[in-house]
Amino acid sequence: MTDVHASSQTLKPARQLAEQPPRFPGESAAYRRARNELLAEEIELRRHIERVAVQRRALPPGGVVPEDYRFEGEAGPVTLAQMFGDHDTLVTYNWMFGPQRARPCPMCTSLLSAYDGEMPDILQRVAFAVIGRAPIEKLVAFKKERGWRHLRLYSSGGNTFNRDYAAEDPSGDDNPALNVFTRSDGIVRHFWAEEMGPATADPGQDPRGAPDPMPLWTILDMTPGGRGSDWYPKLEYPGTPR
Repeated sequence: MTDVHASSQTLKPARQLAEQPPRFPGESAAYRRARNELLAEEIELRRHIERVAVQRRALPPGGVVPEDYRFEGEAGPVTLAQMFGDHDTLVTYNWMFGPQRARPCPMCTSLLSAYDGEMPDILQRVAFAVIGRAPIEKLVAFKKERGWRHLRLYSSGGNTFNRDYAAEDPSGDDNPALNVFTRSDGIVRHFWAEEMGPATADPGQDPRGAPDPMPLWTILDMTPGGRGSDWYPKLEYPGTPR
C-alpha cells in the first residue's frame, strides 16, 4: 500500500476529483452542488483515515505482555500465545458478558454478529479471539443460540486479562475493548488498543472509535436519520429470527 505521507504532494485536490455532472434521475442543480461539496469532504475523510492507518502501523513496539494468560476455550485450555495459531498478529475483542450478566451486552452482540460473517476473511490475515469473563459453557450456549459459526470464544474468568487490557474491575461492570497483539521471536507484545472511551467523547455523542468498528453505525450514518439519539440494538426483535 502506498504511504500517504510520501505521496500527499502528488494527490489531486479533493474538490477537483469531486466535480461530478448530474448523475441520478430528477436531481436538481442545488442537490448536485451540495452533493459535490459533500463528496469532496468524503474524499478528504478517506485520505485522513489512511493517514491515521499509516501512523498506527508505524507505532514503536508496545509493551511485552506480562504473562501468557491462560483461558478456557471451546476445546479446552489455551494460552494467549496459542491463540495466534500460525499468525503473527492477534486481535482480541472483550465481550461484555461477565458472570454477573444473565444475557450479554446487545451492542457487543450486534458487533460480533457482523464480525462472525466476516471472520473467514479476517482469519486469512490475522487471528481473532472473542473474550468474556463468563464461564465458557455460558459463552458457547449463547453462540449456539445466536447461530454464530466462525467466532472463536474464550473465557478469561480465571485470569486478569480483562482487568489488564480492558480496564475492568472484576467486581464491577464489563468493558468492551479491542486490542491488537503481535508475536515476534516468541515474544508477545501489545500493539494497539481502542482508547477512545467516555473521556474522549464529544458533547452529545456516544464514545466511538475512528473509524467506528460497528458496521451498523456505518450504514446508519449514510441515512437522513443517522444513528438517532434514543435507539440501540437489542438481542431480539418480535417476529424476526435471532
